[in-house]
Amino acid sequence: MLIAVLMAGCGYGLVGRANFLPPEIRTVQVPAFVNRTSRVELEQRVTQAVADEMVSRGRLRLVTDASDAHVILRGVIQSFHITPVSFNEEGRATRYQAVVNAAIELVDHRDEKDAVLWKNEHYVYRETYEIDASALQSFDQETRAIQDIAERFAESVVANLLEGF
Repeated sequence: MLIAVLMAGCGYGLVGRANFLPPEIRTVQVPAFVNRTSRVELEQRVTQAVADEMVSRGRLRLVTDASDAHVILRGVIQSFHITPVSFNEEGRATRYQAVVNAAIELVDHRDEKDAVLWKNEHYVYRETYEIDASALQSFDQETRAIQDIAERFAESVVANLLEGF
């Protein structure tokens, strides 16, 4: 009991539960991210993943109309690269590194002046992931990999945004 009391006073908290936003902010709009890459549907997958992650934190409700939004999260995917970094004996790639560069901003839309609450014009997300090189359906693997990257990108962005890391 004493340890719990001491830890509560030391600033410790559960990861994923911190939130620097004022408590009166309850709604968020996440318009489609702008896609400046050649990857088709990347902006759709990233936008949906970011919106889902914002809502999964439990405090904000997603709205589609900007007039109903207390805050608006905008993003531009500037680049997306997948590079093979490991190969099997047959020369097939088994591990890739994905790098996503984006510009992201969260604006306070309550007074419609769109004051910037958080902004990172050079947000870089890197991830190394493995694939099953024996699978014959490489297209399905790429689609699945992009979805996984979008979800982990979203987790990273929202954690940085809400938790201030």
